[in-house]
Amino acid sequence: MDGVIVGAALVRDGKLLTQQRAWPPHHAGQWELPGGRVEAGETDSYALARECQEELDVAVTVGGRVGDEVPLPGGKVLRVYSAALISPGDEPRAVEHTALRWVGPDELDEVDWLPADRGLIPALRALLIS
Repeated sequence: MDGVIVGAALVRDGKLLTQQRAWPPHHAGQWELPGGRVEAGETDSYALARECQEELDVAVTVGGRVGDEVPLPGGKVLRVYSAALISPGDEPRAVEHTALRWVGPDELDEVDWLPADRGLIPALRALLIS
């Protein structure tokens, strides 16, 4: 499908990794899940692993879908998948973003999420408390 964006619900020790946008200006400072565009010829899982390597400098394993597909502007869709660090001792770093933050289930509502990610809060909370 054209226009698929994938996001990682990367969980460690019961907390979810979020990253703070540096751009575009109208979204700078807001938080999102790691991820990005699925390129031609890529599966969702391959694209998500590649994006985590590029954005966080870590290798991840990609699990099952989290929540429903979220419609995005321009006919795109966001699909979120659970993910885990291949080497639990690796520490993700903000390669392309302003900051990273691990949030627990009780902190999800306090985050200034991008609109697309905000709708996934119930599914993300369920993932964290399962």
